[in-house]
Amino acid sequence: MAGDTPLMIVDSSGKVVEWSHRAEELLGRPADEVIGRPVTDLLGSAPPVGSDDGDGPRQVDLRDVAAGPAGDGLHVQPLPWHDGSVVWKIFLPPANGTLPVIKAAVLEAMHAYAPGPLFVVDGELRVVSANAAAQHMCGTDLQRLKGRSLTAVWSLSAPADVERILRQVLASGAPAPGHVVPARPASDLQRTHLAISAFPLRDALGAVVMAADVTDQEKSRRRLRTMRAVRERVGRTLDVVATCQELVEALVPGFADVAVVEVVEPVVRGEKPPLSPLGRDVPLRRAAFAHGGGERQTRAHPVGDVRALFFPTPYAQVLVDLKPRAVVLGPDTPWLAADPARGRAILESGVRALLTAPLTLRGTVLGLLSLYRTRQADTFDDREVALILELATHTALSIDNARRYTHEHTIAAALQRHLLAPAPASQTAVETAHLNVPDDQGGGGWFDVFGLPGARTALVVGQVAGHGIQTATTMGQLRTVIHSLAALDLEPDELLARLDDTVTSLVRERKALPADDPLRRQPLSATCLCVMYDPFSRTCAIASAGHPPPMLAGPEETPRVLDLAVGAALGGGSGPPFATATVPVADGDVLALYTAALPAADRREDGTGPRLLPRVLADVDRPVQDLCDDVLYRLRGDALSGDAILLLARTHGFPADRAAAWPLDDDPTAPAIARRHARSQLATWGVDEDTTYATEEIVSELVTNALRYGAPPVRLRLIKDRTLTCEVHDSSPTAPRLRHAGTVDEGGRGLFICAQLAQNWGIRYNGQGKTVWTEQPLTQQPG
Repeated sequence: MAGDTPLMIVDSSGKVVEWSHRAEELLGRPADEVIGRPVTDLLGSAPPVGSDDGDGPRQVDLRDVAAGPAGDGLHVQPLPWHDGSVVWKIFLPPANGTLPVIKAAVLEAMHAYAPGPLFVVDGELRVVSANAAAQHMCGTDLQRLKGRSLTAVWSLSAPADVERILRQVLASGAPAPGHVVPARPASDLQRTHLAISAFPLRDALGAVVMAADVTDQEKSRRRLRTMRAVRERVGRTLDVVATCQELVEALVPGFADVAVVEVVEPVVRGEKPPLSPLGRDVPLRRAAFAHGGGERQTRAHPVGDVRALFFPTPYAQVLVDLKPRAVVLGPDTPWLAADPARGRAILESGVRALLTAPLTLRGTVLGLLSLYRTRQADTFDDREVALILELATHTALSIDNARRYTHEHTIAAALQRHLLAPAPASQTAVETAHLNVPDDQGGGGWFDVFGLPGARTALVVGQVAGHGIQTATTMGQLRTVIHSLAALDLEPDELLARLDDTVTSLVRERKALPADDPLRRQPLSATCLCVMYDPFSRTCAIASAGHPPPMLAGPEETPRVLDLAVGAALGGGSGPPFATATVPVADGDVLALYTAALPAADRREDGTGPRLLPRVLADVDRPVQDLCDDVLYRLRGDALSGDAILLLARTHGFPADRAAAWPLDDDPTAPAIARRHARSQLATWGVDEDTTYATEEIVSELVTNALRYGAPPVRLRLIKDRTLTCEVHDSSPTAPRLRHAGTVDEGGRGLFICAQLAQNWGIRYNGQGKTVWTEQPLTQQPG
């Protein structure tokens, strides 16, 4: 039988207020028949309560229980009740008289040898007993502790949380082991952590509360959590400022209440960091700030502020000797006056501890990390200083990687800007406008508009895969090659074939680089769309190497993507040959060339429209620059995945008064007739005499060659544009050859004379034969 477990509780008026399960077993009466009745009803002189005349449970007289086998009777003990009154606990004595002695010995041993504080509290959480460790922690003796609330005598940072745990233990009767709570002695800056375990006493009489100091374990866990957070979150971007923000967010609030990162200003721009020691006048940018949301958080300087550090302060000294400083702060800290704004913010925020460490790498200074503790009220110990030094090195490496990327991106962006013409040169028969939204990472998109012989215009848009300096350099190489190939009067498909040869050669060069060269592992691929517009035939010759086909719109033309064969990307290896498609265009039609990023930014998630360009080009009569601006304003910049380039070209016919053509008979008099036509037309145009004389000589030689080595019909055409162009067409595909005639040779000097008199000359082939042309400079502007 249990020792002093009560059978019942009787109040001061003699009524039963509690009835135990053991009493039900001994007396045969359930609690609902007994509670609230006088205890005398249980004696033999009173009628049995809830008597059963049948075969129900047998009811026993209380006196029979008192005179049971133990023969020691019932024990009665006063007990304080939850309403402040005194009640009487009635219980049976233990069957073995040594049990109370053993219990007392166990309780004495627990009090004496428990590894930490031990309290016994009653149902109202008042202290009934406390061992020596508990008395020492509370700073008083047992007599002053008894009867007082546990949370009132125990210096806890969160007493309400502890009280909630204990009341839950009393209510549920279930133990609550190992709840870690902070506790801080009033005279110590160093916060401790206690693991509190609570075990209920039977019948909800109270609880035993034990505590163990787990400060070292908690600090170790905090260091591990901090290291894991920094290594997982810092360095995910290649942006200096974003990397600094990642660091402070990883450190606050778990490790510190406030974190500030200041970076040497040139580092933010991608420049090389200065060597240590850092000069007093070197500016630092406040790149990141984070706080744990305390009641008082005052910023000394806003994020983005640029200034030199004040001297003498721990911040400035850290960047001189590259050693961290862990400082306890207070109103009397002398150096706070040297930096008034920061000192005022420290005092107003209630900062108690500071740890400042350098962000340094290979003897260079990248910045400064400053950590503050206010609500946590912990100083920074040696292990935490060592941890922050390790994390600062990790962050410095991430910042330097971001700085190098910023440096390379700046060079790549500048290179790309210089390689691309700021505005394409105007063409007589074409109006152009462009939109160029570069990728943030420095892509390889490009566009170009340039004139071709015969008043034709070349429109080119391309994209080199990748980012960085090498991508921008490759883009410049391809742009230069296209200009050179276009000067040879190649058709678009031939031009792309030669351009593909160039890219293939560059691919071989990369593969031949040393194995440790990172460029060798970067694949090289590019796309290109080439359009050549002829204002006399009103046609566009178009070829594509892996690039999206253009869109055509006009007053009588619904915006549509042109249907043409798209060849393989440049440098992609062998594939089907490129093909040229000839598309007729009308006066006022608009041709739209673009990179793949532009339509991709407007496409819905399911890959369908509405599409941006068709909507804008539906109103094609507006100026082409307005159309470009409209596309820009509707563009979703957050959806761009590369350089977004748009080139719009509105086509027109060449002015009739600035071109003249004559068919020539296959007759020996044709050169003389051609000279007369040329002189007359140049006089009409007001061309000077020297140019007229040179043109007559060129016309005479070209017509003579066409009659002698070509095939009829022969045609002469003069074009007055930015230059004066002379064209002679015949039906033979045989190309004339420039050669140097001997002294006694009577012929063979025709093309040589033309090359001397003209600034440029060439041969253009088509399905009807060839055209030999020359270009001469004009001393006055066209018109």
